[in-house]
Amino acid sequence: MGAKAEALAKQFEAKVQEATSVLEKISDADWKKVTQGEQWPVGVTAHHLAQSHAGIAGLIKSLASGQHTASISMDDINAGNAKHAKDFANVAKADTVALHKKNAAEAAAVVRGLDDAALARSAPALKGMPPMTTEQAVVGILIGHLDGHLDSIKKTISK
Repeated sequence: MGAKAEALAKQFEAKVQEATSVLEKISDADWKKVTQGEQWPVGVTAHHLAQSHAGIAGLIKSLASGQHTASISMDDINAGNAKHAKDFANVAKADTVALHKKNAAEAAAVVRGLDDAALARSAPALKGMPPMTTEQAVVGILIGHLDGHLDSIKKTISK
């Protein structure tokens, strides 16, 4: 809606494009390499990234609404991530890339739909965490999450 939201959406989309390019070029051998950061295969890390766009977009919508109540902790997220790593140990690259594109487009649309008041709303995102604005969640969580996992994948496949 606003210029700030549009700029944030474009920043996210640029990172998404970079990630898409990297993911599409990963060889079958590299897809199975274990990342140093996550200690998951590249394919699992990529799928986690792709799936997480939707959950993070939901968090951003909740923060932006002004009605967000932190209902999960970092421990809950870590437990969910461990389960995801087991459940998607053999995930296909084509499915992961398709999920990444779909969920990233939906997340970008959420960001693009925010106005300045929504971006300024603040609440703790997780139990036990200090408040953050919606804008901080877009930059630190949505874009930061993508950056962190993409960097881990790139380091792993460059070896």
